[in-house]
Amino acid sequence: MEIRLATPDDWPAIIAIYNQAVAEPFCTADTEPATLESRSDWLAQHKGGRYPLFVAEKEQVVGWCSLSPWRAGRKALEKTAEVSYYIDRRQRGRGVGSRLLRHALEHGPELGFSHLLAILLERNAGSIALLEKFGFARWGYLPEVADFGSQCCGQYLYGRRI
Repeated sequence: MEIRLATPDDWPAIIAIYNQAVAEPFCTADTEPATLESRSDWLAQHKGGRYPLFVAEKEQVVGWCSLSPWRAGRKALEKTAEVSYYIDRRQRGRGVGSRLLRHALEHGPELGFSHLLAILLERNAGSIALLEKFGFARWGYLPEVADFGSQCCGQYLYGRRI
């Protein structure tokens, strides 16, 4: 498996993997599928530079991980990035998430980051286990902030110094 920077050619696969999470309960707070158009600003922000978008490739893209601004424009927070990752449902449990998160942790300091944060739904047990495996700790809890209509759930904020 190769971990590399994403290119615009990877964007359809990135969106497709993200939409798998949208379709599953409590994997993301989005409730509507994304499109290239709806995510164009986010994708453009991750064209390289300080906020990369990495993909895991095994003949095709099987997962991705991004580093995004945390509270953009606030100078005192510029050394903190939000890490996000999504894995193709057929590849989960095969080490793809671990490889991507390890890659982000290794490259974060080179990009000037001292802390990584992850925001996730409290019912996302797989993501919680992955973060804790890599030394992230629960730094915050927002009770019942995600309203899915018939159910609400909280969000956790996990963080780690790198």
